[in-house]
Amino acid sequence: MKTIYYVLAGKPFLFLLFAVNLLGTLYGYYWYTGQLVITAPQFLIFVPDSPTASLFFTIVILYYLFGKRSPLMEALAVVTLFKYGIWATVMNLLLLITTGELEPTGYMLMASHTAMAIQGLLYIPFYRFKLRHLIIAAVWTLHNDVIDYVFGQMPIYYSLMDYLPAIGYFTFWLSILSLGIAYLFVIKEKRLKLDIL
Repeated sequence: MKTIYYVLAGKPFLFLLFAVNLLGTLYGYYWYTGQLVITAPQFLIFVPDSPTASLFFTIVILYYLFGKRSPLMEALAVVTLFKYGIWATVMNLLLLITTGELEPTGYMLMASHTAMAIQGLLYIPFYRFKLRHLIIAAVWTLHNDVIDYVFGQMPIYYSLMDYLPAIGYFTFWLSILSLGIAYLFVIKEKRLKLDIL
């Protein structure tokens, strides 16, 4: 286990992780292009959920590479990476179950989003944010749920629109779970702490 964390904290791996997440973030915003062009300006920032989550983590890694840290970015990253990593994987699985088929892009999204959730959790021992940072992340995350499911800005999956109330309910509790994980494994005193700097 120590070897894994030694690799995770090393500059070569951080450079690789930064590059992969930056490219994934750019592709993610491109993937949302079709929805963004029909989105009202006031909702634009809330629509591309997954790329914004990976953007938060990309910023965290960039800080680490320069020997610095941003507690707020760390809080936003761990919560949103786990939440949207799991969310997109479950939505694509649901798409496969309800339609009986899934395009190659869907399988790619499942793999990449599962990796998002895992990488967010792997770096938990390195995070050093406080309760105030987690509260801001909670406001962002839960407000995003309201925008998605009250104002109808969730990612468009046409085949799943019949399940929208259930998806909204699932998403809310996934947000709570993500915030709970961040609290239990970062805020609480008795937890694994490792230095990255």
